[in-house]
Amino acid sequence: MSVENNALIIKRYITRDAMGAAAAGAVADRIHELLSEKDTVNMIFAAAPSQNEFLAHLLGQPIPWERIVALHMDEYVDLPADAPQGFGNFLKERLFDKAPFQSVHYLNGNAADLIIECDRYAQLLTAHPPDIVCLGIGENGHIAFNDPPVADFNDPRLVKVVDLDAACLQQQVNDGCFAVLEAVPRRALTLTIPALMRGKYLYCMVPAASKARAVYNTLHAAIDPLYPSTILRSHANVVLFLDEESSALLDS
Repeated sequence: MSVENNALIIKRYITRDAMGAAAAGAVADRIHELLSEKDTVNMIFAAAPSQNEFLAHLLGQPIPWERIVALHMDEYVDLPADAPQGFGNFLKERLFDKAPFQSVHYLNGNAADLIIECDRYAQLLTAHPPDIVCLGIGENGHIAFNDPPVADFNDPRLVKVVDLDAACLQQQVNDGCFAVLEAVPRRALTLTIPALMRGKYLYCMVPAASKARAVYNTLHAAIDPLYPSTILRSHANVVLFLDEESSALLDS
């Protein structure tokens, strides 16, 4: 059981757009601070509709992108390479192709050997230790694709293959990413919880009413793999950005 760290900072905004703008400003400020100390900044990005406003506002910030190394945190297995639901494609369209990053490293969910692919990406994470992790929280409390059945706070791996649980599959339909449940891939590659927690600074953007219970659990449930996002309370540098809907249960 992890020990709660009261350093977690909560920032609440009326709208999703205001939330996204504030998060983008905070991340940009951190990038500039880090670049005053080192040549490049390594960043991990989440791909989900919950990140849309943040990503759009981040592009509007005066960031020296040529000094940023980018990675992402999960990818479906066996989805067509050009599918818009692919997380690499999602980020490529909204961010990676719109700024001159020093480098972008993609997870390949169609690799011939998924274990080798996990090892390859783990080596990249080791070569580029994450300075900033930009993430969200799923309806079931997952971070990346660490759903409650597979979440492991002491996972020995940095990247692994996982089966997605029923709540996670349904969220992909709820978010409008897939029209029907049957179309959602059942497996994915994901950075593990220890891989995400290696980040020096974590910025977590969680809008929408559908996330209200997960937000409440993140802050009030026992720090336990049954509620994967509760692990964020054990990290010294986490900022949680919420909108009015996602923070609604915090006042009850």
